[in-house]
Amino acid sequence: MKTPLQTLRHVFGYPAFRGEQAKIIRQIMGGGDALVLMPTGGGKSLCYQIPAILRHGAGVVVSPLIALMQDQVDALQKLGVKAAFLNSTVDARVAMNTEQQVLRGGARQATCRLIHAANC
Repeated sequence: MKTPLQTLRHVFGYPAFRGEQAKIIRQIMGGGDALVLMPTGGGKSLCYQIPAILRHGAGVVVSPLIALMQDQVDALQKLGVKAAFLNSTVDARVAMNTEQQVLRGGARQATCRLIHAANC
């Protein structure tokens, strides 16, 4: 299994973590909770994206920001990360397909690693 730092470098192309990112990722990777407050552009997304890539199953991100959600999923897909989103802009057929990607292979081997869902 790759380490968080190897994933940061290989998938995202960054040489090192910034600020408290490594500590937050270790907390999440260990099964703990984390409340993360960072300014825009501070690197919050990496704090949940890297654990979702490395852990078994799919990570779920709940957010009301539909436009940001689509941008993040598009960027992850370009990096080779299997990501998807569910919100009010998605038709029923696409939503069913996304749900199947998450369920396929069971919780340990989901084919979708990160799913963004709107809470509205």
